[in-house]
Amino acid sequence: MHDNQNGDNLALTDLRRRLEAGLAHIRLNKTDLARRAGLGRTTVSEAFQDGGPVPSAETVAALARALGLPVGELLELQRDAAGSGGGERPGPGRLIGVWEPHDLEVHPAGHSSIGEGSGASGARVLPGYVRREHDRVLDEAVADVAGGRSRIVVLVGTSSTGKTRACWEAVQPLADRGWRLWHPFDPTRAEAALEDLHRVQPRTVVWLNEAQHYLGHRAAGEQIAAAVHHLLVTPERGPVLVLGTLWPEYAHQYTTLPAPGGEDPHSRARELLSGRILAVPDSFDGAALAEATALAKDGDPLLADALTRAPTDGRITQDLAGAPELLSRYQHATPAAKALLEAAMDARRLGVGLHLPQAFLTDAAPDYLNQNDYDQLTDNWAETAFAELAEPVHGKQAPLRRTTPRPLRRPPTPSIAAALPSPQLAGPVFRLADYLEQHGRTTRKALCPPASFWHAAHTHLTHPDDLDNLAEAAVNRHRLQWAHHLCHRAADHGSADALYDLAMAREKAGDRQGAEGLFRKAADHGSANALHRLAWAREKAGDRQGADTLALQALDHGRADALHRLAWAREKAGDREGAESLYRQAAEHDSATAFYGLGEMRERAGDWKGAESLYRQAADHGDAAALDRLALLREWAGDREGAEALARQAVDHGHRALLHLVMFREKSGDREGAEALARQTVDDSSLNPLCSLAQRRKDAGDQEGANDLYQQAADHGNAYAMHSLALSRELAGDLKGAEDLYWQAFDHGDLDALRSLMMMRLKTEDREGAEALARQALEHGDPDVLYLLAALQEVVADRDRWRAEAEAMALLAVDHGIHSFSRAILEELWPHGLDPDGTPTPPWHDPRTGGHDRMRLPSVRRLPLRAAPLTGERQSSR
Repeated sequence: MHDNQNGDNLALTDLRRRLEAGLAHIRLNKTDLARRAGLGRTTVSEAFQDGGPVPSAETVAALARALGLPVGELLELQRDAAGSGGGERPGPGRLIGVWEPHDLEVHPAGHSSIGEGSGASGARVLPGYVRREHDRVLDEAVADVAGGRSRIVVLVGTSSTGKTRACWEAVQPLADRGWRLWHPFDPTRAEAALEDLHRVQPRTVVWLNEAQHYLGHRAAGEQIAAAVHHLLVTPERGPVLVLGTLWPEYAHQYTTLPAPGGEDPHSRARELLSGRILAVPDSFDGAALAEATALAKDGDPLLADALTRAPTDGRITQDLAGAPELLSRYQHATPAAKALLEAAMDARRLGVGLHLPQAFLTDAAPDYLNQNDYDQLTDNWAETAFAELAEPVHGKQAPLRRTTPRPLRRPPTPSIAAALPSPQLAGPVFRLADYLEQHGRTTRKALCPPASFWHAAHTHLTHPDDLDNLAEAAVNRHRLQWAHHLCHRAADHGSADALYDLAMAREKAGDRQGAEGLFRKAADHGSANALHRLAWAREKAGDRQGADTLALQALDHGRADALHRLAWAREKAGDREGAESLYRQAAEHDSATAFYGLGEMRERAGDWKGAESLYRQAADHGDAAALDRLALLREWAGDREGAEALARQAVDHGHRALLHLVMFREKSGDREGAEALARQTVDDSSLNPLCSLAQRRKDAGDQEGANDLYQQAADHGNAYAMHSLALSRELAGDLKGAEDLYWQAFDHGDLDALRSLMMMRLKTEDREGAEALARQALEHGDPDVLYLLAALQEVVADRDRWRAEAEAMALLAVDHGIHSFSRAILEELWPHGLDPDGTPTPPWHDPRTGGHDRMRLPSVRRLPLRAAPLTGERQSSR
């Protein structure tokens, strides 16, 4: 690498050629360049001088930055030029700037940003870095070595706590100074270190990640420790920075004094580590979590994702490090292990608690397997699969790990349900990794679990909340038979909600006696809804004392409206004294609803002053509606300033009081005042004051005035206003303008706009376009996408064709768990529900109830059918 012009040094020739080209490109003279680079004029001149000395790394780095040239590449040339000048092989390592962090064993987080087979290394994006206390100590070490003093720091912490990433962030200031980094690992870490530690040159970072591979090596560990120590205490070889990482168990092993008279296998390592260990905590403290949250809000998707799973325990780095490996383990799991994971994912996304019984998972898994994999199962398949999933990845996470729930220890607070035994989990329980749980919620949201899942849930799960949630999930997927039986099992295990639902079904069927018995059972289990119903039943039966007692119990359980309803009924019947007495009993419980109800009574009696006093007491107890009412009273009294102040207080507490003021002024004829106040609160909802005014103008026949107000709201990003303008355009025949506005509304979050677009497609007989929009709406979670099916029924003359189209789309919708669309369509298509595989369920009934409890009715993999239990006869559909 030599030539005649620069002492036969080709690297130096290339370096100067590139500096000259950069200088010519930016058209500066050397004096201006020196000023821009912060260097002396002579230093810059010598750097360009043919035959002159090799410029220092600091000079080259400063010139490269000033000229906009790649710093790392020019520093590599400088290093080669300096090494070639003496004919001596350069020391081990490469410039810090040319290393990729993942090549230095910084754990990847998230998905690769490069294509498969690209050959690139370490092309994953790092999440934002959150600095903690140990970073300050590392900064001090870096400042020391930059000042010429060699240092060693060994970070000690459990797996995936951010040790290696902290080292990488710490050395970045040294990259700009031309420092090299050496990571000894070939052919083995210990052999590489032992062979080349004596060749380390000044201004080098020695990277001893996972230092147990060096210091703990049986044959070479003590020699490596001695060599590192010699490097640090030999001034002419410095400055150097040695960075290492260790797990706590290794640090303890290497630093513990031996027993008297015993062997001392780590004496040199103990001496090397003494006073040089830096602890890294397992989790982020409050300050670090706050910084991570700020970075997430600024657009860091990896941190934002991790914070959704570890917002309280602070194990952010473990989550980031383990997520890619957890996903890989799931994707490459054996069929049996993958089936267990998918059963666990479905259980968690449908509402089963964290602790999943082993027996449930084992019985749930078979129908997740195809027939070939099912046939390959061995007698010990479950034991083998659970063992496979218990193997940890980075951060001591496992895809599915055994766990021990902590016993609940609550104070002995008396309550209706206090004597109820807590559900006990029988046998081992497992917990799904948080990352895989989240992955399952996203990727499996359109899948209904197979029959084995529902059968295992009915057989093994006992917690009322788990059974309630699964019953609701079954209803939402129109799996009515499983919903029915899960509801009964939940009731059998003490679910107040299930007992209440069963009671409502009995009441609807005319079985009042059976309904009351179930309402009482639900009340005994703490159901505020049941207490409400019983209170109203006692009131209608003339038992006012019993009604009062039950209503006050409902109040204690969060149903203040039970008491309010009784009081309102008594006042309506002319018993003002009885109504007020009931409210005052509730007021003794510090009930905001009671003060509000008393205020309404005073207001109806014309006692505005007394009403205002009571509304203020309700507001003091946190009732935003009372602030709204106070605002209207002030408005009626002519105190507009006071009214608006109170309304804004209510808005701050989530109440739409300003809307009520706007409408009051509109109705009283003050159109300008109403509009002026409406413009002060422009939110993105149908209850936006401007939108409400616009609707009122439209109802009055003032379409032009309505459109003007809608446009004002749309200009502030109100999607409802955009939708309303689109409808006006459509009615006026401007289909292109209407479509553009519907899409704008959708872009601002209005899913209804997609349904309006569907209807436009249907009117032009573009059924394919309509169905495509329906599927798009479904993917965005539109709960009313089956509205399209009713529209199809109206425009399709061929009834059989409608049914085929409706069945295909409805099945797609119900497997998403959509729960608020028209039940009538589903009941017409599948009156008895669907089996888990999507086939229609034949007629069925439960002999225990005589059919009273059917209130829960509000790509197919086929294995041996697991019928829903306790169905009585499965009747012929003929």
